[in-house]
Amino acid sequence: MTTKLRRVLLIDDNPADIFLHRRALTKADCVERIDTWEDGLQALEYLQRGDEGRPPHPELIFLDINMRGMNGWEFLEAYHQLPADLRTGEVIAMLTVSRNPSDAARARECSDVAEFLSKPLTPEMLDAILARHFPGLHGRSA
Repeated sequence: MTTKLRRVLLIDDNPADIFLHRRALTKADCVERIDTWEDGLQALEYLQRGDEGRPPHPELIFLDINMRGMNGWEFLEAYHQLPADLRTGEVIAMLTVSRNPSDAARARECSDVAEFLSKPLTPEMLDAILARHFPGLHGRSA
């Protein structure tokens, strides 16, 4: 049985949000490694090259919509074009301040997006994501 996620990827251009989301993940003690990127293009390149030439294969990706450079929607379009072996098993959760109903509808239509949530990531939101997508995981606070 899995005790923790091996790797989570945070993609957000707001350092305060990255800090809060990293803190929620750390307090939940549910992940071995948290990687952060402030730009969708850099995150996409990282998913392709990874560490030491090996793709990182994060189990969970938290993605902001509104970022400088490549935004969340553009990231998803490019992500969907990656070879299948680079997109194996990731759960993508969009974390956003957007209250635009069209963003929520667009996320529901995107097969790569599993969750569409309002910032910030709370312990309750994290518990719900872990319960839905990683039911055998230890370390949840619930």
